[in-house]
Amino acid sequence: MSVSQIDFSLVKLMPLLLLRRRTASFFLILTLSIAIVISTSAKAQETTFETPALNAGLGPVPDRIDRKTPRAAMASFLRAANDGDWNAAAHVLDLNDVDAELQAADGPKLARQLYEIIDRKAVLDWSLLLDRPDALQALGGENEAQAGEPRRSLLLRDLPLDPVPAEIRLNRVQPTNVSPPVWIFPSETVRDVPALHRLYGPSQFEMALPTSLRTKTIAGLMWWELIGLPFLVVTAIALGFLVRRVLQMLWRRADSKLATGILRALSTPFMVASVTGLIWWATEYVFVFSGRIDMFLAPAIATGFVVSLLLFIVNGVEGLLDGLVAPGEEVDLTVPEQAEARVLSTRLNAVRRILVVVVSLIGAGVVLSSADLASNLGLSLLTSAGALTLVLGFAARNVLANIMASLQIALNQSARVGDRVVFKGELCHVERINMTFVQLRNWDSTRLIVPVVEFVSETFSNWTIEDPEMLRFLKLKLDPHADVDALRDAFNDILSDLKGKKIGKNLASLEESSVEVAGQDTFGLDVWFGVPCCDPNTSWELACHVRERLIARAADIETDTGEPIFPRNGTAALSD
Repeated sequence: MSVSQIDFSLVKLMPLLLLRRRTASFFLILTLSIAIVISTSAKAQETTFETPALNAGLGPVPDRIDRKTPRAAMASFLRAANDGDWNAAAHVLDLNDVDAELQAADGPKLARQLYEIIDRKAVLDWSLLLDRPDALQALGGENEAQAGEPRRSLLLRDLPLDPVPAEIRLNRVQPTNVSPPVWIFPSETVRDVPALHRLYGPSQFEMALPTSLRTKTIAGLMWWELIGLPFLVVTAIALGFLVRRVLQMLWRRADSKLATGILRALSTPFMVASVTGLIWWATEYVFVFSGRIDMFLAPAIATGFVVSLLLFIVNGVEGLLDGLVAPGEEVDLTVPEQAEARVLSTRLNAVRRILVVVVSLIGAGVVLSSADLASNLGLSLLTSAGALTLVLGFAARNVLANIMASLQIALNQSARVGDRVVFKGELCHVERINMTFVQLRNWDSTRLIVPVVEFVSETFSNWTIEDPEMLRFLKLKLDPHADVDALRDAFNDILSDLKGKKIGKNLASLEESSVEVAGQDTFGLDVWFGVPCCDPNTSWELACHVRERLIARAADIETDTGEPIFPRNGTAALSD
């Protein structure tokens, strides 16, 4: 085949190739168009809820009702409700679960009930109700789950309802008889309205009030709220003082110190509980305050119950400690006979600290849950777990550190109530281990108050925690020519003489006693006299008594023999 013939054939095939190329492009464009239509339709279905004809029994939608955006829908509902136009407000509800013949009659009633629920139990977060049809959340980073995505359902409030909590929502729906999509309260919310209204709607007491008292005034509050809230607070405080007075009369007439101490300790928690209980009862069954008041009243009630429970634990255990363990100032926990009392006292303190920590954690959760600050005020950042933990931890770091340190002492028993310790050179008894400080009783009956963190971080000597029997050493500086044997005999005679006396009951076996020359320098001899003691808590008093008699005997030996006992150029150095 010649070149000319090949060119001629290509020319004849060119139109056919062009036709095939155009056909392929057409089918490609058609396929892409169908895919775009399907994707758009699917996307539209994802951003709306499909529903049949909406509220067929209500008639046409009034011009005052705008349901294009969630903010417009809520604003239209509230304006109609404030004007008493319940027929118009009913168009913001999905009444498809109500028979079409009953929608005109039941719709306004349901709209009024829903408005009263929202007014009393929800403080609207208008930042959630965006003024755009798709409710697109434009703000927020990668940590926001729906940032940059359209939404078709917005949760306004979650209210307790038996057996399942009820949700007040706004949904974007696409009815078959309405275009474009609209924002309304869904049928699931409308279905729960009657039950919610019975719980959170106006009480019978409120409905019996004159209409003038049920009109709104300052900050959207009704007149009866402005009058009733101060009256309720004053009545609750009066009840608290009455409960305290009754308990005072009871503890003054009590026969035993234990009953008196317990009643006195429980008077404050009972007073707080009675005040909180009255306010809770009144707000549940007599007054149903609006959301602006309930937003602060609910966490205040939860806080009152938590505080009363904490005071009950702390003061109640303290009353048991004072009544059972230390029933009077004359009882000394440091004596050997009170060993079981010391153990019981320390264990009760440990139980009290554990209960306080547990109740505090649970109570904090209850208070934050009842406050619901994030949904009521929109303070999601402030009330987030991390931010709140940082704020509270920084503000109460010293208190929390002391509480945890006291719990550490109570659990590891490094220092128990009644133990004799040497803290920073001070010989003391542990008298109380409180939540934030340790109370030490010095040898001269003065009290040393030490923060628990400081007490735990410092090194201290606990004489009681070791073997009860111990040697107390009397260290004397004697003349190099002193008769140590004569002093040894005098020391043994003193111990034998004390064994038969009252103070000698604290002496251990005399075989444990010792007299040792521990050192020597230019000033004389260092002689240690070991006094065997069976109880560390009384060893200091016993050693002081032995020291006194030993010095007197040393003076007698010096007079009788004419030989010096103590160095001529100084005084005897005595210590423990």
